[in-house]
Amino acid sequence: MTAKHILIVGSGSVGRRHARNFAADGCRISAVDPRTDRLRELAKDVAVETCFDSIEEALHVTGKTLDGVVVGSPPKVHVAQCEAAMAMGIPVLLEKPVSPDLAGAERLAAAVAKTKVPLLLGYTWRWWPALADVRRHLEKNTIGTLRHVRFVMSAHLADWHPWERYQDFFMASAEQGGGALLDESHWVDLALWFFGMPEQVSARVEKISDLEIDSDDNVDMLLVYPNGLRVSLHLDLYGRPHERSIRFSGEHGTILWEPNRVAIGHAGEGPWTETKYDHQRNDMFVAVAREFIEVLQGKPVRTCTIGEGVDVLRVLEAARRSHKSGTVVSLRR
Repeated sequence: MTAKHILIVGSGSVGRRHARNFAADGCRISAVDPRTDRLRELAKDVAVETCFDSIEEALHVTGKTLDGVVVGSPPKVHVAQCEAAMAMGIPVLLEKPVSPDLAGAERLAAAVAKTKVPLLLGYTWRWWPALADVRRHLEKNTIGTLRHVRFVMSAHLADWHPWERYQDFFMASAEQGGGALLDESHWVDLALWFFGMPEQVSARVEKISDLEIDSDDNVDMLLVYPNGLRVSLHLDLYGRPHERSIRFSGEHGTILWEPNRVAIGHAGEGPWTETKYDHQRNDMFVAVAREFIEVLQGKPVRTCTIGEGVDVLRVLEAARRSHKSGTVVSLRR
């Protein structure tokens, strides 16, 4: 089988990760980044066939040889870059979020529908085995009727990329599409993956820390479901030590998820049943890359679609509206 030729758009942290994973699976790699220093760093990790400073130049020169495009650039340029690739019939793996706003996400969904070009969306925690196991427990009603679920993602921004100033990271810039709400929309996506669209959203989306950024660093959100379920999400960019956890409270027990641990408790003071895992963060990116290679071979997108990404932006827009108005926002269609 001929090696797939993949164009990596954006050679920052996630772009380098994707490049390494696709190269390890035997793919040929070309890359786009306006920063030559980042392209040089990428070339130290993998054999890069050709480098470009714009996706337009890359598609003009190599478009006919490309099998797929991976868009790992700042969110503000996601839609335009995806549209450029799809106009040439090239399938896309898009890092989340789809766009900084709902209008952009809907525009890209319309382009996918019109061109019929596949787009796989990289809300990568959907590929995390321990979360898939939790989802199966919920489907089996292991802890009875759910009443409340609490998501927590707390991680100090200065610790994310220790090799660069956090002030220079796109996450520090609201204009680039940074901030807790957009970047950590992973957790909103997981809420929708578990429970579907909520009926109402209320939220605070704020900058409350001393971080030198102009994007939001604190989000507190409540999703209300018509069956009585309440889902709260706390996302911040200032917490130490870092925490990622989800607590599912049902009428007959509780499920606690942490990245490599799932614990289930039923009795008030009784023991918890615990399952431990040994997965590395890169494992879910490898799984995403392998699904994308299957898409390039003609298989359908399975795990995360553009429509699901649009639904995330519907919730994020409702959260912004709620914060601005100080009201509960309805999502009834």
